[in-house]
Formats: sequence, C-alpha cells, structure tokens
Amino acid sequence: MRVAIEGNHVYLIFEFLTGDAAGQNMVTIATEAICEFIRQHSPVKVRKIFVEANLSGDKKASSQSFLSVRGKKVSAEVIIPAHLIRKRLHTDVSAISEYWAMTVLGGVQSGTIGAQGHYANGLAALFIATGQDAACVSEAAVGITRFEKQEDGSLYASVTLPNLIVGTVGGGTSLPAQAACLDILGLRGNGHAQALAEVAAALSLAGELSIIGAVTAGHFSRAHKKLARRKPTATID
Repeated sequence: MRVAIEGNHVYLIFEFLTGDAAGQNMVTIATEAICEFIRQHSPVKVRKIFVEANLSGDKKASSQSFLSVRGKKVSAEVIIPAHLIRKRLHTDVSAISEYWAMTVLGGVQSGTIGAQGHYANGLAALFIATGQDAACVSEAAVGITRFEKQEDGSLYASVTLPNLIVGTVGGGTSLPAQAACLDILGLRGNGHAQALAEVAAALSLAGELSIIGAVTAGHFSRAHKKLARRKPTATID
C-alpha cells in the first residue's frame, strides 16, 4: 500500500497479486472490503470513501506507467540482418534508424507518453480475441520502441510494455470464441498469463517492424489505399 495526501483527501494505492487472472474485478472487490474495514476501525471518523479515485491509472495512459508496473511488464527484442530488412521490408537499416529518431522527437513535441508507433492496433485485436478487457488497451499501449543500427549493419529492434493487463482465467477468457483462441495459442487456464503477456509483446514488436518498414519504404499510403474497403456504389431503381 502507498499513501498520497492532498489537503483533506487521502489516497490509498493498493497493490495486489492476482495470479493468472487479469484481476480487475477481484481487485475492486478486495479494495472495497479494505475500505470498509478502515471505515469501521479508523480512530478518525471518515466522511466519505470512494473505491476508485483516479490515481491508479486504470484504463488511461499516464506518466506513472514507467514508474511502476500495472499488470505485467514485458520486453521483446530481435536482431535482424541487413539483407533480411532489404528482402522482407524493402528498405534499409539506416532509413529505419533515422526515421525512428525522428518519431521519438515528434512524440516529445506532441507530449506523447512513451515512444511507439501503433501498439494499440495489435493489442486491441489480441485482447478482443482472447477475452481481455479491451478498454485496458488504453494503458497497455503505453511503451517504448527502439531501433538501432548495429556495428555489423544489422538492426536491433525492441519493445517494452509496462502495463499489460492480461489473464488466462476468469472474465472473458471463458467465452466460447475467446476460449478457443486461447486454446489455439495453448494458453488457456492457470499458469499461462505470463506467456500471454510475452505474446502481446512479440505481437507489438512485429507490428512496429511492419509499420516502420512500410513508411520508410514508401508503401504506407499505397497499402492503405489498396487494402481499404471499397466505396459503396450508389444505385437507383
């Protein structure tokens, strides 16, 4: 537990271990029970207690994401030879490194929390498919992507996500379609939540490589135009 005091407001920040569940419901219920215990036993009469006072960062991108961990913190990294960058992404390592540096400075100017391209795209799909709380993507998509050119000309790429609220038991994981998706991954049930967080990080890393490759190769706009849904054709009877 941590305590933050502002005037006559007292914020209590509780930290829980939730096993292989994402844990939002059990944390809320446990917190409410603790607050009721405080109400009954406090030597100073408590005027009002709220179970959530917006200091937790729940379902929000916040600067405290990098000061502590909500859920699971995961990093994923890869070193890709230059010839594979040219063959698969149709660009080169220098262009990727230069573009990444520019996006970091752009993020600083816009006040972005973290430095990443589009974690939310992949995470939203994964969360919905595997029965996670899709609203938690708003904080799960806070993180840092890094691209660096190595001395041998290869590309070092990494992602770090400090707020992955994922679970493999409870909640939406028991829904038929979502349970089937977890079964496909071999990650349904106890003992698999950490591995699902690793999958989320690997997915984010793949997405970052894909988008930065498309942008630096000049394919980004063309791909959106080619793959976008066709406009409906109006007909008059």
